[in-house]
Amino acid sequence: MNVQRTVCIIDDDLVSQFATRYCIQQYQEEFNIITCASGEEGISTCIDLVEHKKNLPDIIFLDLVMDGMDGWAFLENLQNLFKDQELPKIYVLSAFANAKDRTIAKEHKLVLGHIDKPLSRNRLEGIFAS
Repeated sequence: MNVQRTVCIIDDDLVSQFATRYCIQQYQEEFNIITCASGEEGISTCIDLVEHKKNLPDIIFLDLVMDGMDGWAFLENLQNLFKDQELPKIYVLSAFANAKDRTIAKEHKLVLGHIDKPLSRNRLEGIFAS
């Protein structure tokens, strides 16, 4: 029996959130999909999961540019709060208006990949196959 994987989308843009969720739902596997509209909400969702003896999400699609806690601050908080947990596979999903952000994302140890919005089926297949 396969255990359903959990995917978390952290993005303050509701259109982008919807497009990412739709792309994931079109994939040939059922996922538990969690959406968060901010970095703060993403961290509090992770805390709730762990407090309820559940695992952190398997995969997180993370926007970098958000009001309040941005994607970089989310990564730092995740790393600090869950040192003893197996951390999720994290993919930055961003418009990458800033070339510096793309470079940092490529080099960040928690980030497995960076994807230009919107998420495409081909990119998704590569992620879920790994």
